[in-house]
Amino acid sequence: MAQYILRRLLTVIPVLLGLTVIVFAIMAMIPGDPATAILGSYATPENVERINKALGLDKPLVQQYFIWLGNILHGDFGRSYTQNRPVIDIITERFGNTLILAGTSLVLCSILGLLPGIVSAVRQYGATDKLVTFFVLIGISVPSFWLGLLLILLFAVKLQCLPASGMYAIYGGGGPLDLFKHLILPAFTLSVVATGVVARLTRTSMLEVLRQDYIRTARAKGLKERRVIMRHAFKAALVSVIPVLGIQAGFVLGGAVYIETVFQWPGIGSMLVTAISTRDLLTVQGGVLIVAAAYVLFNLVADVVQSMLDPRLR
Repeated sequence: MAQYILRRLLTVIPVLLGLTVIVFAIMAMIPGDPATAILGSYATPENVERINKALGLDKPLVQQYFIWLGNILHGDFGRSYTQNRPVIDIITERFGNTLILAGTSLVLCSILGLLPGIVSAVRQYGATDKLVTFFVLIGISVPSFWLGLLLILLFAVKLQCLPASGMYAIYGGGGPLDLFKHLILPAFTLSVVATGVVARLTRTSMLEVLRQDYIRTARAKGLKERRVIMRHAFKAALVSVIPVLGIQAGFVLGGAVYIETVFQWPGIGSMLVTAISTRDLLTVQGGVLIVAAAYVLFNLVADVVQSMLDPRLR
C-alpha cells in the first residue's frame, strides 16, 4: 500500500505542473490590463508603464511564468494588486469557508445519493425505482444557480424561515446554529447535481453486483436479505462508486464559485469572481491553482480508498 501511495503521489507532480501552465496561460489570454484596472482614472501611459514595470508585467510571458512558479515553490503566491496583501493570506481566510460549504454538500450528496441508489436497485422497475429515477433526472437537469434562486424565493422571501445570503447574520449572529441556518440552502443547492450522479451510478453498480453468482449463493445459504444487500452487494458496489465520489468532491468544490456568488457566501469562489472583475491576476492564479490542487488531492484520496477496498487494483 505504501508503494502504491508513493506511485500515485509521483503522478500528481506532473499534473500540478501542467495545472500551473494552464492557469497562467488562461489568465494571460484574458483581455485587459491589470495596471489600467488598478489605476482607474489615473491610468495615463506613464503611470501604466511604471506599474507594469513594478509588477514585472513588462517581462516576456515565459519569464513571468517561471518567476511566478519559482515563487510558488517557495510558498510565495505574490501580493494582491487590489488589496496589497499576500495572496496566500487572502486564500487562507476564504478557503476554510469554501471547505465548510463543499464538505457539507459532499456529505449530503453521498447520503442522498447512496441510499436511494441502493433502494432503486433492490426494487428494480418498481414504483420506488421509477420515483427515484424521476427525481434524479430532474436534479441532474436543473441548473444549480437557477435552483438556488428558486430556493431563495421560496424559503427566504415567501416563507421567511431561512436566510437568503451570507454565512452569519449581520446583527447578533456568529454561533453554530446561525451557521447551520445559513448553510442549508447553498449546501443543498450545490449537492443536487452530484446527488443525481451518485444515485445513478450506485443503482447501476448495485444491479451489476446483485446478478453475480456469490450473491445468489449467499441467498441460497439463508442469509437475511438486508445482510446480503449491505454486507455483500453494497461493499462490492462501493468499489465503483468511490472514484465518482472523489470526482464529485472536486465538482462541488468548483461549483462553489457560482453558488457562493448566488448566496453571497464568503468563500474562495466569490473571491475569484471579484478578483477576475478587477484583473487581480495573482489572486486569481493562486485561487484557481489551490482549487485545482484540492481537486487532484480528492481524487488521489479516492483512489487510495478504492485500492484499500479492492486489493486487486494494487
